[in-house]
Amino acid sequence: MTNRRLLNVLNGQTENIPPIWLMRQAGRFLPEYRATRADAGSFLDLCYNPELATEVTMQPIRRFGFDASILFSDILVVPDALGRSVRFVQGEGPQLDPITPQEIADLDPSKVLTELSPVYEAVQRIRATLPDETTFLGFCGAPWTVATYMIAGHGTPDQAPARLFARREPEAFKQLIDVLVDASILYLIKQLQCGADAVQIFDSWAGVLDDKLFLTASQDPIARIVKGVRAQVPDAKIIGFPKGAGQRLLGFVEATGVNAIGLDWTVPLDWARDTLQGKVALQGNLDPTLLITGGSDLDESIDRIMEAWSAGPFIFNLGHGITPQGDINLVHRLVERVRSYSNR
Repeated sequence: MTNRRLLNVLNGQTENIPPIWLMRQAGRFLPEYRATRADAGSFLDLCYNPELATEVTMQPIRRFGFDASILFSDILVVPDALGRSVRFVQGEGPQLDPITPQEIADLDPSKVLTELSPVYEAVQRIRATLPDETTFLGFCGAPWTVATYMIAGHGTPDQAPARLFARREPEAFKQLIDVLVDASILYLIKQLQCGADAVQIFDSWAGVLDDKLFLTASQDPIARIVKGVRAQVPDAKIIGFPKGAGQRLLGFVEATGVNAIGLDWTVPLDWARDTLQGKVALQGNLDPTLLITGGSDLDESIDRIMEAWSAGPFIFNLGHGITPQGDINLVHRLVERVRSYSNR
């Protein structure tokens, strides 16, 4: 066993007190993040400034003492590296020029190795700065989720533009997914080589897919990424997060070979324990809105998750990222309650 408790869980261990980190733990709910973000200029300038990216990655570790830190970046640095001109517009979110079938052939996945060198420098700086006991997570967006932004040019409620593209232009869609698989493999390997202990693959829009597209656009590409990363880094620890996958989670776990599965707040606790935890570590799954409302609902929800999952390999987290409205005091309360839990 290492002194990095979260890494122990990814190796199949059960910790007496589950390690804890939160998706989007470096974000707008922190005043120190907002100050650094203002100094950086644009959001992408912040992602591509190794010194500032290190600073914001460290901020939640200093404030909350989480067991893991996750690289501060964005899933859309990959299409930006591929030349798709990503812009983050205040109040509107990311904007890209929608890709056409003809343009996909010009994408070169190897460009992530050169164009994202500031990210790799940040990874090296962060690992050198983190406390030794803190697990360091790299990440990427899953091909399907990244493709939705490349196709529509922006976020949409149900990703209908990408679903239509997949059906109207099946060959072009497959080609785009293939490019993103290859780019993701190179990107994650480089993060691991530069100092990340493990990586997470975010498929935030997996839940909008029907069974057929779930297999071809989400599950199979992620399985290929896991295989491709481990071909170069055989002991790579990988967390999968196919948000909204529901009962398809079991097939996803078995097909991909991930070490842990991130679960959103809609996944029944007993089902996840009985169906998944014997095969893979669980990560999740508190509703992020509880870090806005607090009260007894927060305490009881924490206890239910701990009671259901803490007897096996388990990482406490949210069911998705913390929101800008998250209450810092409630995050402290969450961390304290998890770490003091004793089968209340």
